[in-house]
Formats: sequence, structure tokens, C-alpha cells
Amino acid sequence: MFEQPFKFFVVFFVVVEPVSLIPLFSGLTSGATPSYKRRMALKAVVIAAAILVLFALGGAAFLELMGISLEAFRIFGGMLLFLLSLEMVFARESGTRTSSDEAAESKRRADISVFPLAFPFIAGPGSLATILLWFGPLHFTAQPALFGGYFLAVLVVLAIALVLMLLAEPLMRIIGVTGANVASRLLGVVLGALAVQFVLDGLRQTFGAG
Repeated sequence: MFEQPFKFFVVFFVVVEPVSLIPLFSGLTSGATPSYKRRMALKAVVIAAAILVLFALGGAAFLELMGISLEAFRIFGGMLLFLLSLEMVFARESGTRTSSDEAAESKRRADISVFPLAFPFIAGPGSLATILLWFGPLHFTAQPALFGGYFLAVLVVLAIALVLMLLAEPLMRIIGVTGANVASRLLGVVLGALAVQFVLDGLRQTFGAG
């Protein structure tokens, strides 16, 4: 009952990587008023939540409509998460979140909540792939408790992201950029192992006895 939601929480937390939002949010809102920071953080989380819920409820149906099997998406999702894990471990931009041009554009925008905060940093390709991988096999009518557990895990991660963005300035003074990078690399190692497991599961289900 609680094992699967907890596993999903760990995976989703590592993919969203709320700790990485601390230096990002601090840099994008440098010199802004506290009210602006609160508004941007709250709006970003609400928009990201709407995107994630939409994918959780309709993602599997969309894959079926496009003729894409869940096993195929599991393999691709695992590969995508693996690229994200490499980005986290080696502190390099792989393009799974945003490009340098997009980052430059975001600095010129007055409203940073939709881009780049909600997408691609919170509800980015990695997050959406994770949602589809875990919610895709579920049927709400048959497994309402598990469905609700996954939703609760999503809300908890988003709440953590919101709190960390609201406390970005004092947290940056405590942990600094180096501390955020160390945490990101440690989480990247965990995500890399989980990504490989997704690929192995997809291959096993495709070519195995099942």
C-alpha cells in the first residue's frame, strides 16, 4: 500500500530536483520584491501541478491513441531520465530541461512562472515521463488508493519545491552554489540507477515471457 507511493515519491523528487530550484529562483528573482517572488513561486507550482495532473489523467490514453505501447515509452522514458541523471552528475546541460537561448530569454521576461519555472524546470520532460511511467499502468476505478497515493506524492514534492523557492535567499546563504551542486550530483547517481531499471523493465516486458 505504502511501498509503491514511497518509491514513486523518491523517483519524482529526484527528477524534479527541488534543490536545484534554489539557485535558479534566487538568480531569476534577484533584486525583486518579496511579493513578486511569492507570486512567481506560487503561480509556477500551480501551473506545473495542472500540467502534471493532465498527463497523469490523460497520458496513457494519448499513448494508446498514438499506438505507442507502455513498454516502448518505459524504455524511452528510462533513456530520457538517464540523460537527465548524467546532466545532474556531471553538471552539464544535456538539453533535457532548457537550452542556453531559452535561459537567456527567461532573464528578459517579467513573468518567469510559466517559463522557465513551471516548464521545463518543474514539469519538464523528465517529470512528465515519470508521471506517464507510473500512472500509465494504473486504472483509477480498480486502484483508487494507489492512484491517490501517487497524487499525494506529487503534491508533496510540489509543496517542497514551493517552500524551497520561497526560502531561496536564506538557503543560498547557508548551502551556497557548491552545496546545491553536491546534492544534485548525489541525487543524479540515484536517478541514473532508477533510469537503467526502467529500461530493463521495459525490455523484459517486451521480449520476456510476459
